[in-house]
Amino acid sequence: MDVDPRHYEQIAIKDSDIHNIVLSYLVHNCYGETLESFVACSGMPEPADYIEDMEKRKGIVRCTLEGNALKAVELTEQVACDLLENNKDLHFDLLSLHFADLVCAKKCTEALEFAQQKLTPFGKEKKYVEKLEDFMALLAYEEPEKSPMFHLLGLEYRQHVADKLNRAILAHTNLPSYTAIERLIQQTTVVRQSLNQDHGKDGIPLFSLKDFLKG
Repeated sequence: MDVDPRHYEQIAIKDSDIHNIVLSYLVHNCYGETLESFVACSGMPEPADYIEDMEKRKGIVRCTLEGNALKAVELTEQVACDLLENNKDLHFDLLSLHFADLVCAKKCTEALEFAQQKLTPFGKEKKYVEKLEDFMALLAYEEPEKSPMFHLLGLEYRQHVADKLNRAILAHTNLPSYTAIERLIQQTTVVRQSLNQDHGKDGIPLFSLKDFLKG
């Protein structure tokens, strides 16, 4: 069965569905001001319960991105007291960010002391050993940003940790950890892969995710 993206033009979509998708994205990413403007323009009821939560998460994400990982840990424990205790991977990521910041600031003695107190205990579990060794290796370089482990110091890695933290807090507060648009794309990808498996071998051209997004 060939799937033509133009068939979707015949399906009516409610404005409320579109609004909820946009709302989900704004709440997830803590775009408070944009959310307020969108609610005012669309006539949707304001999700008052989310506003305070967004501001707290926004502060935590900002700390993570701006080199204040320990403050992010402190704020996270206030919002979700047992989150980091139960999510050791995330706790390790945040502590290791602080270690990396100390190394970049040439505070090597302080970084080593911090590692011994906070990071070394993670070395008792095998899954942390390799990553712990990578972070510790940064101490051996006068210019760690030029070392083979430079990616651990970059904004992309920091953003990755911040995203994980944001999703974890959302899940902890019983909110969706993925936006509605992310779920739609995930579901579309699964359907496309399934169709490819069923019909691709017969040489039938199927629509791509790029076609879906272009409409």
